[in-house]
Amino acid sequence: MVVTGASSGIGEASVREFVARGWNVVAVARRRERLEALARETGVMTIVCDVTNEAQVAAMAQQVRETGGATVLANIAGGALGVDRVEDASNDDWRWMFEVNVLGLRSVTASLLPTLREAAREHGAGATIMNLTSTAGLAAYPGGGGYNAAKYAAHAVTEVLRLELAGEPIRVMELAPGLVHTEEFTLNRLRGDAEAAEKPYDNVESLTAHDVAQVLVDACEQPAHVNQDLIVLRPVAQSSVFHTHRGPLVVRGEDQA
Repeated sequence: MVVTGASSGIGEASVREFVARGWNVVAVARRRERLEALARETGVMTIVCDVTNEAQVAAMAQQVRETGGATVLANIAGGALGVDRVEDASNDDWRWMFEVNVLGLRSVTASLLPTLREAAREHGAGATIMNLTSTAGLAAYPGGGGYNAAKYAAHAVTEVLRLELAGEPIRVMELAPGLVHTEEFTLNRLRGDAEAAEKPYDNVESLTAHDVAQVLVDACEQPAHVNQDLIVLRPVAQSSVFHTHRGPLVVRGEDQA
């Protein structure tokens, strides 16, 4: 199976979880040194590839095809940049978010579909496309502008793909996490401001990358006829994008019920 965005965060955690469960994994990401470290630890095959570069994506898909193919594709590469209001935002930031979250997803999926079809034909057990999106693609919030737009688009692409592949033994699933505390996501979004990057997670038991990876791998391991169209995953403390409880979770007494 192929995992994009494998050099950190949910992508790296998913690689580790797949390996722990006995899968043969191809880890795909931009950063060679991080992929090499992951390969030393886990034994996975790695391919250096920027999903926004169509030539690199095509070369990656060809290498996967020539080294055994794949039955599962997990599109995890993505990211956010900036928290500016729409009127103040940079088109360059928005362009990057669309490139990685939408066009990259499309390029990787289109390039690997022939390989997934071939695997489904040979093994008779079907193939899986799992797209990692976000609750930001289901509910907008102030300052979310470009990221909301990109993840709404990724959600739409996933739904369209499911319709276009109807009748084929290829399931298309989407996992949309809420508040997940990872090493780089918010830090990159806030351009390296470490103090500000920790504030969303202050006094909240957030999801971890491992939490998300477990759910993602569980979905991919369901029987081939089972399709979980959309999985929304949040920490218990987060009831919506606008409601996050900070502090301990406490059972109400009878007088508070």
